Amino acid sequence: MTLSTMLTTMGAGMLRTCTIFFLTLLGALPLGFVIYFARKSKIKVLSSFTKIFISIMRGTPLMLQLLVWYFGPYYLFRWSIRGYRFTAIILGFVLNYAAYFAEIYRGGIESIPAGQYEAAEVLGYTKTQTFFKIILPQVIKRILPSVTNEVITLVKDTSLAFTLAYQEVFSLAKQISASQTSFMPFLIAGIFYYIANYAVAFAMERFEKALDYYK
Repeated sequence: MTLSTMLTTMGAGMLRTCTIFFLTLLGALPLGFVIYFARKSKIKVLSSFTKIFISIMRGTPLMLQLLVWYFGPYYLFRWSIRGYRFTAIILGFVLNYAAYFAEIYRGGIESIPAGQYEAAEVLGYTKTQTFFKIILPQVIKRILPSVTNEVITLVKDTSLAFTLAYQEVFSLAKQISASQTSFMPFLIAGIFYYIANYAVAFAMERFEKALDYYK
């Protein structure tokens, strides 16, 4: 297999990897807020359930969660899982990362001094206005480094999709390497992950600088 053929073959895997990455962010970032607010809910059953959910998501391997989401419907309910593989992957990634983002949001929101809420109330702001106009801009700035770390981890974690025999870039690299007895596919995959992580770090750094209103 020539290098160009190898790159062409792995290109499809790179596209699948990027799809997992972007769909996970698209779902996990907003869902993290939903989980956070559920955790802080005054409804005891809801807050307790959310705490248990976060504990399970953070306390068990993502690889195991992917297997549960994929095979669970069949073993528990005898549902057909044909064509369900990609859905299970996205479901597993989104729920796992949403739990981590929820805790990051919690740390950022709870780090805001209570005096700011009181000052906003004195100025006549509603709770919604206070959150979106005063609290959220500060929270975003504070949590950005932690979010960046999670996003970078996500780029690498996409390789776990191979657990469900999904042919993303890492799976294809292993297959081609085994069939061609060549280390080159792993090198290509490594370069891809590095470039992707560099792009994420660069974009997040630019965003962080844009929020650096003290300068």
